[in-house]
Amino acid sequence: KMPHLLIAGTTGSGKSVCLNSFIISLLYKSTPAEVRFLMIDPKVVELSIYNGIPQLLVPVVTDPRKAAGALSWAVTEMLKRYKIFAEFNVRDIKSYNAMAAQHSFVTEDGQPMEHMPQIVIFIEELADLMMAAPNEVEDSICRLAQMARAAGMHLVIATQRPSVDVVTGLIKANIPSRIALSVSSQVDSRTIIDTSGAEKLLGNGDMLFSPVGAQKPLRVQGAFVSDSEIESIVEFIKKSQEPGYDPEIAEEIEKNAVADKKSEAPAPQDDTDPLLDDAVKCVVEAGQASTSLLQRRLRLGYAHAGRIVDQMEQLGIIGPHEGSKPRKVLITYQQWLEKSMNKQEPAGKETSHAASENQ
Repeated sequence: KMPHLLIAGTTGSGKSVCLNSFIISLLYKSTPAEVRFLMIDPKVVELSIYNGIPQLLVPVVTDPRKAAGALSWAVTEMLKRYKIFAEFNVRDIKSYNAMAAQHSFVTEDGQPMEHMPQIVIFIEELADLMMAAPNEVEDSICRLAQMARAAGMHLVIATQRPSVDVVTGLIKANIPSRIALSVSSQVDSRTIIDTSGAEKLLGNGDMLFSPVGAQKPLRVQGAFVSDSEIESIVEFIKKSQEPGYDPEIAEEIEKNAVADKKSEAPAPQDDTDPLLDDAVKCVVEAGQASTSLLQRRLRLGYAHAGRIVDQMEQLGIIGPHEGSKPRKVLITYQQWLEKSMNKQEPAGKETSHAASENQ
């Protein structure tokens, strides 16, 4: 009945608490086999507490450019799921999983069938993404909102700037279920729920909920989840199961982000070596790092391998030179994934982005 949801409200209205209550509710109800999360948080601090939980497909994505790449991956995954449904003559994820269980997760010709988890995509601040890559983000959100329900993929989008350039007509048309928390004007209220009233709300989780097909919005009170409560729940879940990050998805997001950058006007070049990720995998598996190891494993020349080793030392991945001994590896591959998902754009871009936010 409510495949996707749009939440909007000013600072202090309870928007982030509302988002957290959705996440905590799903953590209570569902196992990682049933539901997986893709979290996008350009504000960096709101959802990063969930890093390390087994439900996450990749670490929380905080770079707006990579966020557009993550949404592109979600569209690709949705289309892939539809191909599988067509292959097995089923209409949706529920039918597919029921059929797979009925056949003990093996096809007629003996090939394994995987249980397909539902995927919930949480976006903490849509305005930041729309500033970084408006066309790609709007296109991906609209495609997911139109088609992803049957594929078991759901969007929960929050924003504190409900203006028409952020909550565009296309996004509104494709996400009919919406929540309006306290906003500053009638115009903002109309932008979210097509009627006034949200400007009179009291804040602290007081909201107008407009589900699909409702004649008028319902006034409800959102649940409050404190930071300490979230921390204790997340710690408990982390102890019960290891993180289930998928390196292939992380690589796909990285590729999509790089493709988006290339399609734009030339920007200042990033110094990161394209083989850095392969090199990190290599040294983490080996448990030590040296130029000769990278030369052998990645088939590089001495100078190229030396540059990558220097980069890894600067990024805090490996320790300093210790004479003839191999260098120590200081992080795990999981920590490297988290670090690379949190990588921000060059300083010049961040400054201009911050300046435009302050205007």
